This record gives sequence, C-alpha cells and structure tokens, in this order.
Amino acid sequence: MSDPAGAGPRVGVLALQGAFAAHARALHRCGARTSEVRTPAGLQGLDALVLPGGESTTMMLGIAREGLAEPLRAFAASGRPVLATCAGLIVLDRERLGVLDLRCARNAFGRQLHSFEEDLELAGLDGGPLHAVFIRAPWVAEHGPAVEVLATVDGHPVAVRQGAVTGVSFHPELTGDDRLHAALVARAAAGTPG
Repeated sequence: MSDPAGAGPRVGVLALQGAFAAHARALHRCGARTSEVRTPAGLQGLDALVLPGGESTTMMLGIAREGLAEPLRAFAASGRPVLATCAGLIVLDRERLGVLDLRCARNAFGRQLHSFEEDLELAGLDGGPLHAVFIRAPWVAEHGPAVEVLATVDGHPVAVRQGAVTGVSFHPELTGDDRLHAALVARAAAGTPG
C-alpha cells in the first residue's frame, strides 16, 4: 500500500479480512498515511485505527491467531481515535473484544439480499445527511450509559461513540463521502480522542 506525499497522521487499517483497501483509499484522500495491521507490531506508531467490515467470526479467528486481542484493547484504551465499521463494530462489542459497552445483533437487518442504502443524520457530523450503505448490517441491540447513540434506523442504533471509539453499522468507505474518515484523521492530527 503506497502512501501519499506529506506528513499526515499514520492511520492503521486492520487487514486480516474484509474491506481494508477501500478504507485505506478513503484515508489517503483525507491526507493520512496508512499501514495495514496484521500483527501486534503493526499497531506501533499509529495515531488512529480503522476496523473494517467483513465477516466478524473470521476476523475474530484472525485476531486470536495473531495475538491481537489484548493489543487492540490497549490501543483503544490509549485514547487514540478508532473507527469501526459493520463487522468491525461487532468485533468491539461485549461478547468479543469488550472495547465498547454494547451488544450487537449480527445481520440484524437481514442477509445480503436485504442490503439497503439510506441517508442518515449523524449527531456531530456537519454537512447534511451521510449516505450509508448497509450490507448484512448489525445494529446495537443494547448498550450502557457510556455509549452515545449518533444515529438510528427504525429506532435501532447504527452509529455510536464511546470515548475515542466511533462505531457504525454501515460502510462509509463505499460511498465516496469521506466525512467520517476525515473526522478520524482530524482527531488523529490534533491528538485528541473521540
């Protein structure tokens, strides 16, 4: 993966499985340098991290195989910004890595056949609705008080924030609307969480 010229923040993309290349392209458009993360050593020197969509069970097997569970928890606990999308959100829930105080319902909107797109108003995101692509998407079935709900579909949370971690049920890397990636890069550049 090549980086653009410049000295933007370095953002890692978990690259065990899933749509990591599309996230890297979006991050490049936002001025970030990127690294593919496959082992604990890949987390060193990063200013922020993206956990992409994919298949959460396969991702968890890769995380266990590579010894990434504790390093990923430590990265999230460090306060550096994290963006988790679709299966990435599932990976961070209570039943898996336990980074976020929430439980996801997998494939909650239905299987591949029931994929859909929708314009969402996200709390804290300027510029109007964000076009969101939902593919075998989860929703947040329950959450603790530390979790802020940023957007819902049919009353179900699909975008949340807890501290420096933002999680969404959809695929922002597929739309060309880079505002979520840009926000992550801006927070990483500023060295500010959330």
